Amino acid sequence: METFELIRSRRKTLALEITRDCRVVVRAPLTASKTCIDDFVSSHRAWLLRHLERQRRRSAEAPPPTEAEIAGLKARARAVLPEKVAKWSREMGLTPTGVKITSARKRYGSCSGKNGLCFSCFLMNSPDEAIDLVVVHELCHIREKNHGPGFYALLGRYLPDYKERKKLLK
Repeated sequence: METFELIRSRRKTLALEITRDCRVVVRAPLTASKTCIDDFVSSHRAWLLRHLERQRRRSAEAPPPTEAEIAGLKARARAVLPEKVAKWSREMGLTPTGVKITSARKRYGSCSGKNGLCFSCFLMNSPDEAIDLVVVHELCHIREKNHGPGFYALLGRYLPDYKERKKLLK
């Protein structure tokens, strides 16, 4: 692998990443030598080639959404999600400090330390049962900030079938 982007930071280990647009990124400690980094990349050549090809296929099969498509998903999310949050908030007796819609790609929802809920517009590509799961999941984080047993007990109280619903998000 001759070409890669190098990002140095205060980390302890080397890491490889293949971005959505098929760039290879190497993350390295500030003190790692160029030789050490090159050897690391060379030793992972087979992995890199395999995953680069997989990412190229993915990109060809599903081109990234256009700005218009994202705007449409955000509009749908603004119409649907606040109502769902209000409904489930009443049922669960929990009150978020706000609801925000983003175009995040790596997670469908999050709950801030101040109990603000954030949802990705891409959640709107999921079935209604899965959307409810993400809303209830994030509301549960108002009471339970982690994914411990108490969190899953609370989630199971409101959505006993949450494991089946989660499969709909894949």
